[in-house]
Amino acid sequence: MTIIDITRPLAGNSLAYPGDTAPHFIQSDAGLYLVSDIRMSSHSGTHIDAPVHYLKTGLTVDELPLSHLIGPCRVLDVSGAGPLIDVSWIKNRTDGVPRILLKTVFSTCTSFSEEYPSLTLDAAKYLTSTGTLCIGIDSFSIEKFDCDGSVHRELLHHGCLIIELLDLSHVPEGDYTIFALPLRLAGLDGAPARVILVTNDGGK
Repeated sequence: MTIIDITRPLAGNSLAYPGDTAPHFIQSDAGLYLVSDIRMSSHSGTHIDAPVHYLKTGLTVDELPLSHLIGPCRVLDVSGAGPLIDVSWIKNRTDGVPRILLKTVFSTCTSFSEEYPSLTLDAAKYLTSTGTLCIGIDSFSIEKFDCDGSVHRELLHHGCLIIELLDLSHVPEGDYTIFALPLRLAGLDGAPARVILVTNDGGK
């Protein structure tokens, strides 16, 4: 069994979406032990969006069905798509796999750009029409920077959970088992998550 960690490390210099609280950690020596104070956005680092994030109603992050976030998944390499990933890059490539991760050129990026890769509405509608349970991407957001929220709403309204800011730079296209577990933050719109892929064939 091979375990691949696709979580971006959270640190004080981690990438942050404009307007979000950047991660800020203060560690103190309490004599017998160390303890840290943590301040950050609920969408810091690799994180999962709950339906309430854009729908403002529905499931909060502590209520998400973990069955959507654990199980067979497929990584699709769409690094040639440019800033907008339309349906042509996804259609006929999912083969009914219920969890899809999009590998773009952004996995190697270390600074913010408004031109980060994102999903178009037609691609989101294709995913919901095929019953996709979860969609992940390695960029800041599943939706473009100057968005109207329609991509998020299409996905979340149909129960397709969203994972953002993954690190897929070292992951070849292919099939894996995903485990994506958000912090159980009661009543909130999203949470940082530890996300791993597992393969039983000795690596890809």
